[in-house]
Amino acid sequence: MAQLLDLQLGEREFAFLAGLIKQQTGIVLGDNKREMLQARLAKRVRQLKLDSFEEYCRLLTSPDGEAELGRTLNAVTTNLTRFFREGHHFDHLSQVALPKLIKRRTEGRRLRMWSAGCASGEEAYTMGMVLHSTLSDIDRWDARILATDIDTDMIARGKAGRYEASQADLVPADLHARYLRRVADQPRQVEVSDAVKRLVAFKPLNLLGHWPMKGPFDIIFCRNVVIYFDRETQNRLFQRFADMLADDGYLYIGHSESLYGLTNRFKLIGRTIHVKVQSGVAPTS
Repeated sequence: MAQLLDLQLGEREFAFLAGLIKQQTGIVLGDNKREMLQARLAKRVRQLKLDSFEEYCRLLTSPDGEAELGRTLNAVTTNLTRFFREGHHFDHLSQVALPKLIKRRTEGRRLRMWSAGCASGEEAYTMGMVLHSTLSDIDRWDARILATDIDTDMIARGKAGRYEASQADLVPADLHARYLRRVADQPRQVEVSDAVKRLVAFKPLNLLGHWPMKGPFDIIFCRNVVIYFDRETQNRLFQRFADMLADDGYLYIGHSESLYGLTNRFKLIGRTIHVKVQSGVAPTS
């Protein structure tokens, strides 16, 4: 049996895996990512008692490969997140976006938010904390947050709603006290309150595949996701987000991402904060 250090991801196998990953997820892996991919998949190759990445690639092309493909994608996707990451987005959400939307939606009392590429759920739950603390009569509203990710392991973690306490270091003290509780048998962990959990629905979703939800959403967070896609895929995805957003909806993207040269369907109104343009005229920010 090959040892972990003996497993080498050859050029041909890397090309096959990179092509498969791009086809399934849109993520582009350059040759400089070969060692990363080797490290992330080597453990899985050993678990399957295979002797090489060549055997692993053959498994993925076999009739049993479909079940294994999900594990491959789970191993590749990056899931770096924490509560209140890129805090200026949540300042805008609580001080600008939600107050405006709540005023505009008073009659129907319906609000929909989407955390696209939610990883283990900290972003979606942060949205939930902000929503719950901003909307004083939330029990009288049909307010929901959809949290989706291609990684099924991350979706399971999100549903559980338990995290290392260090992940919550950026949560404001008042919200921490209100929406996070210590886990009795795990003093270094915190759990999200039921009030916030009830707002969030976690679902597995490949952003490049079929979207079963109909929308419209009032707010979409898709942060530090499209940076892994080529520009054609980015353009296609942002067009779909625009189609899914309400005419006065907001889109929040990652600190290293930009819509410049990709689409004219959004207006930049703040640092990586956009509002949807309707018929060539953007609503006020």
